[in-house]
Amino acid sequence: MGSFTRRKMIAWQKVLIGVWLISGLLVAEGLLADGEEGYRIGLTPVILTDQTSFLKRWEAYLAHHLKTPVKFVQRQTYKEVTDLLLDGDLDAAWLCGYPYVRNREKLKLLGVPLFNGNPFYRSYLIVPSSDTATGDVEDLQRKVFVYSDPDSNSGYLYPQVRLLKKGIEPHRFFAKSFFAWSHRDVVKAVSDGIAQGGAVDGYVWETLSRHDPTLTAGTRVVMKSEQFGFPPLVTRQDISPALFIALQKALLDMSSTAAGRELLDQMNLDGFIEGNDLLYEGIVESVKLLDNGL
Repeated sequence: MGSFTRRKMIAWQKVLIGVWLISGLLVAEGLLADGEEGYRIGLTPVILTDQTSFLKRWEAYLAHHLKTPVKFVQRQTYKEVTDLLLDGDLDAAWLCGYPYVRNREKLKLLGVPLFNGNPFYRSYLIVPSSDTATGDVEDLQRKVFVYSDPDSNSGYLYPQVRLLKKGIEPHRFFAKSFFAWSHRDVVKAVSDGIAQGGAVDGYVWETLSRHDPTLTAGTRVVMKSEQFGFPPLVTRQDISPALFIALQKALLDMSSTAAGRELLDQMNLDGFIEGNDLLYEGIVESVKLLDNGL
């Protein structure tokens, strides 16, 4: 790796670390005040460029239908959101299927988004658009690879398991690997040439291609995984039945209202369904394979 590329990578990683530290300083921001009634819903960074404005409108929409305050609580990682939920500091959260599978006995499936009419998505392996030779992840040996989050199915679990199935030890395969902590930043790292390959949520890549095509234009999709259950919205198991039913209904009814459809369109989604655990059996199998090291 040339000295220019190394300097560029170090500078880019410092930006990511700065963002992560700032998010940590804001750890209390967004939580409802003690004693205040309402829903607290956890999210990792969303992909829209005007995410603050969008989340305010989604909060207002849900609050109107639920007749109680709603607050979205954003954190940088799935672990932070999962921990807040399990500790009782959130009522619900939009998680990846991986942490949901890991904590199923403590969580309850609230709703599953529909993307292109189905409750499924794929992991994408991407490389810089200038790379016309790479055809699979095994072609990236001794290259720099970027993952999204260690608790992401599409951005970590799937590529790990794919390498293991090929008899390859992931931690020794790449010259260097690192976490970008969001799927959007995986795309940016590959597009900018910081990494020669990356694993990204296919829904995020497709939605970025729609909203920010100049970013995805710098990447090329090399391969797509099999279908997995779409990242679900979940609650704690001990949430009151009344709160669970009301929030679930508000989500499921979004596709039947004009305001709800407008919000869904911005997220590049068609709606929400109740879903079931069968959607996540593929991730369950991947977790077993990873834990057993094949």
